[in-house]
Amino acid sequence: MKRGDFLKAGTAVLLAPIAMKLQSLKSWADEQPRTDIMPVMFTGHGNPMNAILKNEFSKTWAQLGTELPRPRAILSISAHWLTRGTYVTAMEKPKTIHDFGGFPRELFEAQYPAPGAPDVAADTMALIKSTEVKDDHQWGLDHGTWSVLLPMFPKADIPVLQLSIDYYQSPQYHYQLAQQLKELRKRGVLIMGSGNIVHNLGMIDFENKQQFPWAYEFDAKIKGFIDSGDHESIIRYDKLGSIARLAVPTNDHYLPLLYTLGLQDKKDEINYFNDKMDAGSISMRSVLLS
Repeated sequence: MKRGDFLKAGTAVLLAPIAMKLQSLKSWADEQPRTDIMPVMFTGHGNPMNAILKNEFSKTWAQLGTELPRPRAILSISAHWLTRGTYVTAMEKPKTIHDFGGFPRELFEAQYPAPGAPDVAADTMALIKSTEVKDDHQWGLDHGTWSVLLPMFPKADIPVLQLSIDYYQSPQYHYQLAQQLKELRKRGVLIMGSGNIVHNLGMIDFENKQQFPWAYEFDAKIKGFIDSGDHESIIRYDKLGSIARLAVPTNDHYLPLLYTLGLQDKKDEINYFNDKMDAGSISMRSVLLS
């Protein structure tokens, strides 16, 4: 069976409505040869409560966890670890970080005790040549990582590490840095950018009564650029003018998308999941490249 054939069998569900996505598929893990590269994804994580709520977003994450090939480790680039310089977590047992406030006690009690991956951290530091990457033993797993992985891989038995975002660098810098990590996909590492394409907390509406045209327009334009392979326009998103300023008032949640696209292989198929707007001004659109 050709590479494209068996990956289609595992990912075609992501193009269907949510009800279809939750139907049983043949596991990728049974068909995926060890020599093939791992998928890479960008996940819109949105509200931290998605970690413990049984909603359409968390259900899709759970379904993905059963259909993705089992990774050797997971490297997450989260919108919630912003640094000066670039760091990678290298501890044996990363802590679960509850980096938010005002949520129910149940969310603060949630833990994701996945082991760390010091060996993958060492590989990451060796592969990145454009800047010095330092090992970190303090951070852990923030909610941009564990809120998605808790439904996706609830056993927390896959090693997880995070790569920080140097917030003082340009979008082009992050895209090019990501390209240096392509070898990790060949080594069984699932790389996940976690943020949101549209993320304007100042205009959030938890009751979902608001529908902002600019949010849908920006989300649709970025999807079109992804579909056409126009990464330059995604990097230069600010050229989209007023809709970009509203959709990306700060680019912390946008930059993880550039890590995912920087890792795209020319043979990858593009599939979307959770492609909805939540709370008015947050796009949950997520992308799987496989």
